[in-house]
Amino acid sequence: MNGHGRAHHSETRSVTPRDSDGRVIGRLYGVGLGPGDPELVTVKAARLIGAADVVAFHAARHGRSVARALAEPYLRAGQVEELLVYPVTTEATDHPGGYQGAIDEFYETAAARLAAHLDAGRDVVVLAEGDPFFYGSYMHMHKRLAHRYPTEVVPGVTSVSGAAAAIGRPLVERDEVLTVLPGTLPADELAEWLATTDSAAVMKLGRTFPAVREAFDRAGLLDRAVYVERATTDRQRVLPLADVDPASVPYFSLALLPSALTDPAPAPEVVPAEPQGGEVAVVGLGPGDRCWTTPEAADVLAAADDLVGYGPYLARVPANPRQTRHASDNRVEAERAAHALELAKAGRRVAVVSSGDPGVFAMAAAVLEVAERPEFAGVPVRVVPGLTAAQAVASRVGAPLGHDFAVISLSDVRKPWDVVVDRLRHAAAADLVIALYNPRSKARPHQLGEAQKVLLEERTPSTVVVVGRDVGGPEERITVTTLGDLDPDTVDMRCLVLIGSSQTRVSPGGSVWTPRTHPDV
Repeated sequence: MNGHGRAHHSETRSVTPRDSDGRVIGRLYGVGLGPGDPELVTVKAARLIGAADVVAFHAARHGRSVARALAEPYLRAGQVEELLVYPVTTEATDHPGGYQGAIDEFYETAAARLAAHLDAGRDVVVLAEGDPFFYGSYMHMHKRLAHRYPTEVVPGVTSVSGAAAAIGRPLVERDEVLTVLPGTLPADELAEWLATTDSAAVMKLGRTFPAVREAFDRAGLLDRAVYVERATTDRQRVLPLADVDPASVPYFSLALLPSALTDPAPAPEVVPAEPQGGEVAVVGLGPGDRCWTTPEAADVLAAADDLVGYGPYLARVPANPRQTRHASDNRVEAERAAHALELAKAGRRVAVVSSGDPGVFAMAAAVLEVAERPEFAGVPVRVVPGLTAAQAVASRVGAPLGHDFAVISLSDVRKPWDVVVDRLRHAAAADLVIALYNPRSKARPHQLGEAQKVLLEERTPSTVVVVGRDVGGPEERITVTTLGDLDPDTVDMRCLVLIGSSQTRVSPGGSVWTPRTHPDV
């Protein structure tokens, strides 16, 4: 004991790890973050996250990571973040090895990325929701790396523990047996397990929910089962399993069969929620593939009460039975904006959906224009950016937007055609790369050809041109041609046309790029 009557602990320092050749290597940590409440992150987990050289975390193709969100308060500037994006989230895949082949290849690649950091002497923390060894992705890194590098696993509060706390009932007492089951088992096998145990937790719900509910029903236990969604978070939901709408079940949920030895706690007093103020968020989906929708945009869409937009754009947003959709034609922008603002004025959270970026020839300006009307004073409007079509097309060929560029719409619906021509002529004379939106429609079949003639007044026929159609979609097509050889009849409204500057070039490998440095420098 020391002079203050407390046990004295001498500080110990770990030996710097080295490989068989004596080279310094890093340490691997699998760190559990608990089920969702940020205050359930352990002190040790927080310390290791803050000290790590590299922080790795898994996510689906949308890029959002629950684990990273929980760890964010403990991250520091200068840390390397490794986002490990699953190639598939369902068994539908064209990988030659099927789903298992695709996921095994992903884990091998992810492990190799982490091994490169460890070989360079960097400590790596792999974040895991709940506990790393409890149905977690970390275990796949552990199996591939723990035999090669010094490794420590930091346990976390499991979702089962969090769910039991949420319902306020013990899972097991005295000699009772608790069985933890994956919801991916067949319904008859689940029912057999449930019928032979005292208490159970069934994980991995989501699309498996109908079979799980059927299993509880077959086992005669549906009336005892409790459903818990996003346990310990501010979005937690608890209700009898029998009352759950299968279409509303997310992956982060589970079914509990609590101890039969404890009576259910009395229902908590329901306190009416404070009325929420409405808002309009104008959201950009990006130009095509769902992976081009930003995590921020996906979060705003998920939180909305109402979705407003052009029908084909709304169809790109995953269905949610909690939400109301208001689809309309593409030519009623002012009416669509007013409808969204009326909904928000009544207290609804409204997402107005645009393709690409909502501030580029899209709905953001329309909503803000209508929002200036006196009846909508005080209705908040915010804009959530998205990847533009120009950026997407450019990325497919290289870097044609590497220097100054202009963005011009060939539509004359909201400006006279002579204004379009004048702007084209000036942009061409300024030797800017030009991105042409709305290049050609059934109502305007001649205008792209006219624009081509105007541009040829200032540009040579050999000027590089890129035409991107349905980029990010199932009918994607990229064509690299020249201004002289461009055939307007091959272009439609699903295309974006990039006109290069005098400096834009095509490399021997086929990449299109515009030098960052002007030739006069």
